[in-house]
Amino acid sequence: MPPGGDGARVPLLFLWRRHAHSLGDSLTCPRSLKLLDNQIIACRTCPRLVAWREKIGQEKRRAYLGQTYWAKPLPGFGDPLARVLVVGLAPGAHGGNRTGRMFTGDASGDFLFSALHRAGFANQPEAKALNDGLMLNDVYITAVCRCVPPDNKPLPAEISNCLPYLQYEFELLEKVEGVVVLGRIAFDTVSKLLYHQRKLATSAIFGHGVLQPSTDGAPWLLCSYHPSRHNTQTGRLTTTMFDQIWEQVNRLLGKDELLSCQEPGSS
Repeated sequence: MPPGGDGARVPLLFLWRRHAHSLGDSLTCPRSLKLLDNQIIACRTCPRLVAWREKIGQEKRRAYLGQTYWAKPLPGFGDPLARVLVVGLAPGAHGGNRTGRMFTGDASGDFLFSALHRAGFANQPEAKALNDGLMLNDVYITAVCRCVPPDNKPLPAEISNCLPYLQYEFELLEKVEGVVVLGRIAFDTVSKLLYHQRKLATSAIFGHGVLQPSTDGAPWLLCSYHPSRHNTQTGRLTTTMFDQIWEQVNRLLGKDELLSCQEPGSS
């Protein structure tokens, strides 16, 4: 019987090997998230991105002139036992590229972590720096591109170069049941990664709140508009809309059922 034939979760590395030729990757997965993080941080594969991230780190924004920018690729972070993987686009020029952590130190992160805190996935509503005490529960955050791109638009080749890192995170995060994709590029990338050979990508569409259910052992995929400053300031993504995403995540994880079964005052 093939992997997953009994209805169990299909090992994601098995899925990747089925289409490794199309991704051009040897799929030599590091043995731990720490080793993967070190590989990501040391990466200098894309000359355009290396030059851009370092240029920003040298020139800096006036408000941060006294700070030393990270100016290197960013690994993912969060709960290593997470059941939910959150996939964004790329580090912010003066957010993650400055602080060294995804969605940390900019408006997008403020919007994201306040929502995660309200939904019970974060211990605090903001993320300002690496040592700010932020802890995530049941969530791991990553991105399709690990370096800040010019105009926030990574080239297809740059996304492809980063794709093995996302593959390895899936393999190492063994408890993942579902993925929340923030924005169309994240949706397209994750769809290609998880569903390309399973012919589900053609039926999956991107739209805020659209859910691609778990199928044949693959994780479910929930779409959200990206919490970029443009989307939040124009009203394309409101606080209520974003909270509804995380309420749905809690339902998918069965947390709502657990809470409803607990009587007030019970331990």
